[in-house]
Amino acid sequence: MTDLSSIRTRIDAIDERLVELLNARAELAREVGRAKALTGGAIFVPHREQEVFKRLASLNQGPLPDAALRGIWREVMSASFALERPLTICHFGQAGAFTHLAARLKFGSSVEYAPADAITAVFSEVEKGRADYGVVPIENSTDGSITDTIDAFHGSTVRIVSELHLRVRHHLMSAVPRQDIRRIYSRSTVFGQCRGWLAANMAKAELVEVVSTTKAAERAAAESADGAAAIGSDEAAKALGLPVLASDLQDNPNNMTRFVVVAKPQHAAQPSGDDKTTLMFAVSDRPGALYDCLTPFHRAGINLCKIESRPSRRRAWEYLFFIDLLGHQRDEKIAAALAELGRSTAVCEILGSYPRADQPLNA
Repeated sequence: MTDLSSIRTRIDAIDERLVELLNARAELAREVGRAKALTGGAIFVPHREQEVFKRLASLNQGPLPDAALRGIWREVMSASFALERPLTICHFGQAGAFTHLAARLKFGSSVEYAPADAITAVFSEVEKGRADYGVVPIENSTDGSITDTIDAFHGSTVRIVSELHLRVRHHLMSAVPRQDIRRIYSRSTVFGQCRGWLAANMAKAELVEVVSTTKAAERAAAESADGAAAIGSDEAAKALGLPVLASDLQDNPNNMTRFVVVAKPQHAAQPSGDDKTTLMFAVSDRPGALYDCLTPFHRAGINLCKIESRPSRRRAWEYLFFIDLLGHQRDEKIAAALAELGRSTAVCEILGSYPRADQPLNA
């Protein structure tokens, strides 16, 4: 028979050692913070974070999975941020929204979170120094780019310093039975991701767009007598005390949203060896102009993993192109291609180079 008392005694001894080691690490984090205060260095250092997580994976012999270690170290690093200097993270949407969840998974529970009702407001809070970093959604695997975020880079000085992926599960929540639902609140992008399920299961319900899934849950709670419901995260349902009536409404079972962390340019990420770069440029209105802009990347063997256009807002039918490519702007061949691109474009801005996310944070 297993001697549980003996095993628990050994666990207690290990816990004592862990506390001692964690506090020793915390003291070193304080030293790092003092050194950064003298140089003005960033508290959140994306390439160092990537380095730590890769090293943990290489050291891990089990039985804990890598994802569990990442979660533990996320909180250790979050506490270290607070010891170096308190951080404020501005995120789109209220507590319980998907961007809030993404921010928490990225920065942990030891930083301050500030909600914003508009993506442009997140950019503004970072630009004005009222927040150290911002977290916004930029792309969904089902519904495509978040145009509000793409457009927010026009005329903004903030830059992308990190990216993260989040598996997104949508839930129907309401205080009334499903058959009594007459109106459903959510974001337009969420309705797009649940288009098939809604057509098959709630075809008669009115779909009402709101600014965030948390606002949707608030409306559903306030208007339950009128048969209101919402689609959003289970965190939002818990926060508002709304029963979840159906789960996994998303048409794509692998539905995932990509988020970016934005900051002032002086907090730019250093090369990590596995990076992505995002840039924005405008071309002159002539045949072959876009081809000429893309040629340097093809010639250098640089992988362009995304390209799209958005109206420039300066004059009708003028467009800006946004590109994601693999590599860091400091890589020699990428720097040469970007220099050549700059000579061929009217506008060319590098929106950031940052470590590439290799897995969802809630995998």
